[in-house]
Amino acid sequence: MNKLKALKPNIRKKIQNLLEDVNQSIDTLYEIATRDEKTGLYNYSFFKSVFAMEFEKAKRGRPLSLLIIDIDHFKKINDTYGHFTGDKILKKLAEMLINQTRKSDIVARFGGEEFLILLPNTIILKAHKVAERIRNAVERKSFMKKYNVTVSGGLTYYKKNDKMQKMKERVDKALYKAKEGGRNDIELL
Repeated sequence: MNKLKALKPNIRKKIQNLLEDVNQSIDTLYEIATRDEKTGLYNYSFFKSVFAMEFEKAKRGRPLSLLIIDIDHFKKINDTYGHFTGDKILKKLAEMLINQTRKSDIVARFGGEEFLILLPNTIILKAHKVAERIRNAVERKSFMKKYNVTVSGGLTYYKKNDKMQKMKERVDKALYKAKEGGRNDIELL
């Protein structure tokens, strides 16, 4: 910065503006690389990176819970109300997920209407409360009621000597159990 001060004021200003543009471009690229375009949530690629780091912490004794949320009968919602309404529902749910979780939790869009939530430093009982709070919030929200939107979820936690793949398989099985049980439910495995 001292070298910049030695430049003529108009050249220094141009360089400062250029540096600001570069920094803004870097921020934009980071957002594009880590965020889901439709919902603004983290994307699955970013989620996997954070999951790997948090998994290592769990191996050293920190609690870790994993939640998957899926919109019930989303295809039917799209077919009945249209894809633009489906997109609005995805965005509204993304907003609700952020509002129902902590800043330290990682909320990501996994697939079409599926969302993953990583709950670091969270025992399973507290994670279950979060999951139920999300499910209930969706059920009560007037916008969601208008389109008969409910969600189902699967929940699991880190077990001693666990593997990341096993956690992902358990959370997926728990989700399918919730779906098979009638939907609008949270199941724990």
